[in-house]
Amino acid sequence: MSAARDYGLDDDYEWARPPQGGWTADDLDELPNLPPHTELIDGSLVFVSPQTRFHSLAMRLLENSLLDQVPDELDVMREMTIKLNKRNRPEPDVLVIRTDADAGPKQTWFRPEDVIIAVEVVSEDSEDRDREVKPQKYARAGIQHYWRVEEIEGLPVVYVYELDPATKVYGLTGIFHDKLELTVPFPIDIDLTAINRRR
Repeated sequence: MSAARDYGLDDDYEWARPPQGGWTADDLDELPNLPPHTELIDGSLVFVSPQTRFHSLAMRLLENSLLDQVPDELDVMREMTIKLNKRNRPEPDVLVIRTDADAGPKQTWFRPEDVIIAVEVVSEDSEDRDREVKPQKYARAGIQHYWRVEEIEGLPVVYVYELDPATKVYGLTGIFHDKLELTVPFPIDIDLTAINRRR
């Protein structure tokens, strides 16, 4: 039995075959019929599994809270890719970016220097990527702040990292339960217990 049939596709379905050396960051905009939120990690396509309710609620809480608190020179976006280099174009769940990074309505990615905070909400299938692979890549690209959000008993716990510019490695600056309160990169105060609140 073919893998295509296992997924409800007919036998003529053509799976995307990578070119010699793997895909590049620029290929991501050109490949037809990719599922939404496909990422490129080390030249390989990474498909996202259906997300949980917690994942969606955590993204909504962080996006809305950050939008209320960012200074005018910054903005908040969801699920936009960062072109880290030729073979890596991950898609953080939430980003805080510079407003002058806006390249128009057809823009599909940001440069690392445009990103102030990259946030990943951990899913069952993304644990290794969000805990190990992506933080190393974001740090090497010079993204100053990385937040990893984990679910514990239905509530978000936020692990906050800041880049050491000398070593290009993240240092853990705090683990936040119930309330996320920071002074950098700007004053931030988020009630993490409000994850089910609509606004």
